Amino acid sequence: MSPAVWFSLLLACVVISFTPGAGAINTMSNALNQGWMRSIWGIIGQQLALIVHVVIVAAGVGLLVSRSEILFTAIRYAGAAYLIYLGVRLILARPSMAENVEGQRLAERESHWSMIRRGFWVNLLNPKAIVFFLAFIPQFIRLDEPQLPQYLILITTVIVVDILVMWGFFAAAARPFRRFTRSPRGQRTLNTVFGLLFIGVAALLAFLH
Repeated sequence: MSPAVWFSLLLACVVISFTPGAGAINTMSNALNQGWMRSIWGIIGQQLALIVHVVIVAAGVGLLVSRSEILFTAIRYAGAAYLIYLGVRLILARPSMAENVEGQRLAERESHWSMIRRGFWVNLLNPKAIVFFLAFIPQFIRLDEPQLPQYLILITTVIVVDILVMWGFFAAAARPFRRFTRSPRGQRTLNTVFGLLFIGVAALLAFLH
């Protein structure tokens, strides 16, 4: 991959990562409820899903998904249903408070694995991501050159940029609102807001083609 092609890939990744979506909402929600440092676990889960998407496209399965209306619709509704589940769960969640060593009231910690798993499914159950990568990858992969090094450069660039944007921008943007998680009322308000955002993204995923 030439420097010019890689720079174009870098710019495209930056634009894509800054586009708000379910991953950004999940990242901000994690940062609010679990703290900026611990939000990285959800971001890691989201990156694992991106790797799966690229592998699916590279293996040719993505083309099958994009051409099968039934399969595409099934994945699309599964993704929307999962986002609705996350949204409703947030809205109905009872504030759970614990004290740190200084006696400060904070939201109880979620396990690393739970955050990774949720981030993974949030990104994976998005068939439009597969279709996007189908259109995105051919712009930067040359068939007359070895494929593996090009795919490694592509996925590394995608992941590094997405982590920097998710953790350095979306998670950091939530930090000023962290104080609201120190009271049950604040937790309920934030959970309701992010729950409705999840449901809104689910509606877009389900009804916009």
